[in-house]
Amino acid sequence: MPRTRASASHLFVPRKSSRAQQRAARADIGKARRQARLAEAPPRRAVKDAFDPELRPTYPLSGRPGPGSARGGKLRLPAHRLTTATVSGAYPFLAEGGLGAEGIFIGRDVHAEAAFCYDPFALYSSGRIEGFTNPNAVLAGIIGMGKSALAKSIATRAIAHGYRVYVPCDPKGEWTAVAQALGGYTIALGPGLPGRLNPLDAPARAASVREEEWATEVRKRRLLLLAGLAGTVLKRDLLPMEHTALDLALDLVVAEAEMNGTVPLLGQIAHTLGSPLRLDHALGDQSGRMGPAAQDLAHALRRLVHGDLSGMFDAPSTVTFDPSTPMLTIDLSRLGGAGDDTALVLAMTCASAWMESALADPDGGRRWVIYDEAWRVMRHVGLLERMQSQWKLSRGLGIANLMVIHRLSDLLSAGDAGSRGRVLAEGLLADCSTRIIYRQEPDQLGAAASLLGLTGVETQAVSALTKGRGLWKVAGRSFITQHTLHPAERQLFDTDSRMR
Repeated sequence: MPRTRASASHLFVPRKSSRAQQRAARADIGKARRQARLAEAPPRRAVKDAFDPELRPTYPLSGRPGPGSARGGKLRLPAHRLTTATVSGAYPFLAEGGLGAEGIFIGRDVHAEAAFCYDPFALYSSGRIEGFTNPNAVLAGIIGMGKSALAKSIATRAIAHGYRVYVPCDPKGEWTAVAQALGGYTIALGPGLPGRLNPLDAPARAASVREEEWATEVRKRRLLLLAGLAGTVLKRDLLPMEHTALDLALDLVVAEAEMNGTVPLLGQIAHTLGSPLRLDHALGDQSGRMGPAAQDLAHALRRLVHGDLSGMFDAPSTVTFDPSTPMLTIDLSRLGGAGDDTALVLAMTCASAWMESALADPDGGRRWVIYDEAWRVMRHVGLLERMQSQWKLSRGLGIANLMVIHRLSDLLSAGDAGSRGRVLAEGLLADCSTRIIYRQEPDQLGAAASLLGLTGVETQAVSALTKGRGLWKVAGRSFITQHTLHPAERQLFDTDSRMR
């Protein structure tokens, strides 16, 4: 059937037709109706005359002509300005310029696809990073993520930059091979070993310090050491009379050693504490009160003389500290088990006091001090106090402290909230301008975010980190860095050989 044409006055669709013909007929009908409406409408000029021309101008269907048209014209909006701090918060890890090319090569910045270098001494000296107030760092990560390899890589490459490295506590003996490969040496301490360290050795006096001032400083360090050792064994703070007994015993032993041309020893301190008549005579009080006050101290120090640590710290030192050596490590792998760290802590306290003789030298140059497996000593207030003193004096001594732990919650194990141990542990973290976080377990993300002030994006990134990849927070700036190892370093740092 041919297509049916319809006018605007008489429109119909034949019933007997196919669907296609019906659709075509309806389209013709709609077109005819539109043409009829246009024919019956008044002219456009008449519409314009019906209104005030100034109030109701007419425009073509394409819109207002000229530069004011909203179609195809160029909008000139003012530029939006904001600080880089706001941009970094809105777009973390993007458009980051890095820390510069000066320093130790670490690896690859994952987001910037550029080399990542780090040198705390250069960053502090230049002042380029606002808020970078100290060269100390903390490194946290679960087992198997490569944090030990990173610590050893930093130490190895720091030596190539002219720095020296000290490891005052190596509880697993992993640093011995590294020190030997770099031309350094290791002091192994333990029952039956020939190594001896006298923690009461006086450090060399700097030329700029007067002899009287230096004698006062040495005496203060020795008292701090003795109080720390006694407090670790007794597991409590010392009483005022016990501090007095330590003062008297130390002065008596030092005076006797100077007369004989020898050095004071811990065994002599313990013996003097067990002689109440000498203490009473030195105090000028014959009431006999010093004997009971010094009784616990004498028994506490006896462990270093006749107990499981005998022979290691109660004799003159058999080794001398060579400040020119590139690396010095103290192997304590033969001391203490996983259940009781008291022997390890006592040995580390004595070794740290002995090593401070070199750290106190202002002409010793810039040095790294690495505390590996620091989580094992977080429960001992005496050692935390020594570490805090070293953290606070890092800028004056020219040292960068690196504390290696497994979880950030290890800092919370130092004691209850508000306790002396917890305050010291949190203070160590606060005095670290560099925080390096490797992957954490899901149940540890909350503690890590709270202690470090991580954002939601950073917390999510930490939970998904792979081996060798860590979040670096340097004075508030964040980087995701993939640590790069040389094949020789990989073989030297390998700690999983027994597992394979």
